[in-house]
Amino acid sequence: MATYRCWAEIDAEALHHNARALRSFLSPGVRLIAIVKADAYGHGLSEFARLINDDVDCFGVANVAEGLEIRRGGLSSPVLLLGPALPSELGVVVKEQFIPTISTAQEASAYAETVSGNCSLPMHFVIDTGMGRIGLWGEEAKTTLKAIRQLPRLSIVAISSHLPSADEDFLYTTEQFQRFRREVAELFPEGMPATILNSAGVLRFGREVRSGDLVRVGLALYGISPLPEFQHCFVPALTWKTRVTLVRTLGPGRSVSYGRTFITSREMRIATLGVGYGDGYQRHLKDADVLIRGSRCRVLGRVTMDQIMVDVSALDGVEPDEEAVLIGKQENEQILASELAERAGTIAWEIFTGITRRVVRVYR
Repeated sequence: MATYRCWAEIDAEALHHNARALRSFLSPGVRLIAIVKADAYGHGLSEFARLINDDVDCFGVANVAEGLEIRRGGLSSPVLLLGPALPSELGVVVKEQFIPTISTAQEASAYAETVSGNCSLPMHFVIDTGMGRIGLWGEEAKTTLKAIRQLPRLSIVAISSHLPSADEDFLYTTEQFQRFRREVAELFPEGMPATILNSAGVLRFGREVRSGDLVRVGLALYGISPLPEFQHCFVPALTWKTRVTLVRTLGPGRSVSYGRTFITSREMRIATLGVGYGDGYQRHLKDADVLIRGSRCRVLGRVTMDQIMVDVSALDGVEPDEEAVLIGKQENEQILASELAERAGTIAWEIFTGITRRVVRVYR
C-alpha cells in the first residue's frame, strides 16, 4: 500500500448509507439530485460521481466544466446546471443534453436559437423565493414563463427555487416552502415537478414533498448533517489524515510558530505534522485538535503553509510516520468537519471544499 504524507480516505459504503438515510426522510418517488459541485465538496468529482451514480437520480453542478468532467468519467446520467451558463457555453449544454436552470426570457431565447432540428432541450425554470441569487420574483416570473413557453425546442421539466436559511431560520423556511408550493400551483395548475429542498430542508420537510419532485442534497450526502440533531443518521464519508514528521522536546518559555502566539509554560513534547493551509487546513483554526492514537492533541500556535505543531506530551513515544487524523474517527474519538468549521469560524462546506489538490484522495 502506498504511503502518503497527507491524504483523504473516501468511504464508498458511507456514501451509500447516507443516500439511503436521505431517502428515508422522503416519500416514495421523490428524486435525489446529488450536488457534486466544487470537486464533490472536496471528495473528488469523477470518482465520487461514479461511486454514487446508482444511488441518485441526477447530478447537480455549478458550471459546464464540472458537467463535462462527469461525462469524461463515462457517466451518461442527467446533469443539472445550478447556475447560468455563459453565452459561449450554450452549444456544449445542448450537445451534452445538460439541464440548464433559466431565470430570464433572454436565456431561454438563446437556448432556443442554439437547439436545432427536432431536438428538445429540458430545463428548470427558477423563481426567487428569498435567496436573491437567480430566478424571478412574483409577477415577473409569470410574465417571463408565459413568454418562454411560446419558444420552440424547449421543454420545462421542473420549477425550482432555493432555501437561504433552512439550517438557521425554521419559521422563515416554513413560510418560504409553503409560498413556493402555492406559486408552483399557480404557475403550473396542470402540475409540474418542483425542487426547493436542500439537505436541511429534506430533514425538516422531506415527507411533504410529492412523488416526482426533486430534492438537492449536498452536505448530508457526504455525511455531515446541517442540523446537528440529525447527525446520528449519517456517516461521514471523508477521513483526512496526515503524518507526524518530527517530534521534539521544548523547555519552558519557548515560542511556537509565526507571531509567537504560543509560548510553552512547561517542558512539552511537540510533534510537527505534514499539513498546513497549503493543504486546506485553515490558518484561522484556533484551539483545534487532531487525533493521534485515539487521543486529542491540541494544535499549538498558528497554522503554517505546510506544517502544524501539536502537543503530544500526554502520549508516550510518539514517533515520525505515525498517523494523525484531522477529520474523522480514530478509535473512540471523532472530529467532524463541523467541529473544525466551528473552530475556524466558518462552515463545514468551506472546510470540505478548501481541501486542496495536494491532498491525495484514496477511495475505499
